Amino acid sequence: MTDKNSIKYSTTGVNYKSLDYLKRLAQQAGKQTSKNLEQSNFKEVEESRGESAFVWEEEDCYRSFVMEALGTKNLVADAMYQSGGKSYYDQIAKDTVACVINDLIVVGAKPLVLNAYFGAGTSEWWFNKARTKDLVEGFRDACNESGVTWGGGETPGMKGVIVPETIVLAGSAIGIIKPKQRLILGEKLTEGDAIVLIESSGIHTNGLSLARFIAEKLPEGYLTKLENGKSFGEALLTPSHIYAKLVQDLFEQNIDIHYMVHITGHGFRKLMRANKELTYEINNLPTPQPIFDFIQKHSQFSDEEMYATFNMGAGFAIFVPENLTKRVLEIAQKNNFKALNAGMVKSGPKQVIIKPKNIVYKGSDLEIR
Repeated sequence: MTDKNSIKYSTTGVNYKSLDYLKRLAQQAGKQTSKNLEQSNFKEVEESRGESAFVWEEEDCYRSFVMEALGTKNLVADAMYQSGGKSYYDQIAKDTVACVINDLIVVGAKPLVLNAYFGAGTSEWWFNKARTKDLVEGFRDACNESGVTWGGGETPGMKGVIVPETIVLAGSAIGIIKPKQRLILGEKLTEGDAIVLIESSGIHTNGLSLARFIAEKLPEGYLTKLENGKSFGEALLTPSHIYAKLVQDLFEQNIDIHYMVHITGHGFRKLMRANKELTYEINNLPTPQPIFDFIQKHSQFSDEEMYATFNMGAGFAIFVPENLTKRVLEIAQKNNFKALNAGMVKSGPKQVIIKPKNIVYKGSDLEIR
């Protein structure tokens, strides 16, 4: 592409500034409803507002709740189905479960129950029994991988709201934080903590609007080959990692976790999500999967834009005291994840410094917690 054809992320219909404004507004409104929980003899953990999951206190534990949506990744599966007849919805199901569960666990929760939302453009979506079977079995398998029970859900036909032949996938989950000491909201985060990055499998579920925009501009679309021989569509559809059992293993091994981040929207800017004035310095980076090189080439995004948008090979971050880094790396390897001692938390203004790329994201670059 030439310079005049370079892409802005907002061109694809996603504008973080608008979305962040909505989220901040919703958080403020939500605070005004907290008294309703007190009427049931429970108490919210106010510090959890702005985190990935909302937390409330029970007698001997905390409970947490989260709701997430897949986004537009299933539209890539639909396009690939037209090309080759494979549904990919078993993989799409795992992505849907992953985006819910990975947000839930960052506060220290063990997932208990997940409910699904399958909103189809029309009920005819379910007439493709092979695709429906893939979706259901994929959800089941991903729930088992997460250690969560699939409790039920909703399957509305949404003619006039959702485009026919498409589906909106989302889910909600409840987790338990027990003992209470496992609650993680960033209070213990401090200067000297190590930043351990856990590998992603690829793009996960973020940035698909941009990827789809790129595919529309390519002569061969999703069938365009990457340098590793995979098609663009196949690479995009690589299912997300689920980190729940890794996090539970860290707790069982008595790792003193100070904070965790699920790296999705906002990319590496998410590393400064905690409500603290600290500097997060990254000195070592994972090698991004070839899909990211391909996207950068065809979007002409700068490194700064890429790391502000995508996970770039790191789907999860764990902040621990520096002396525990080696054990975290060992436990990650035991759980079949590559992990990297990527950097350190330092005193200073709220910012993320990615030294190998000479990138600095200031606190004002992340307008949500």
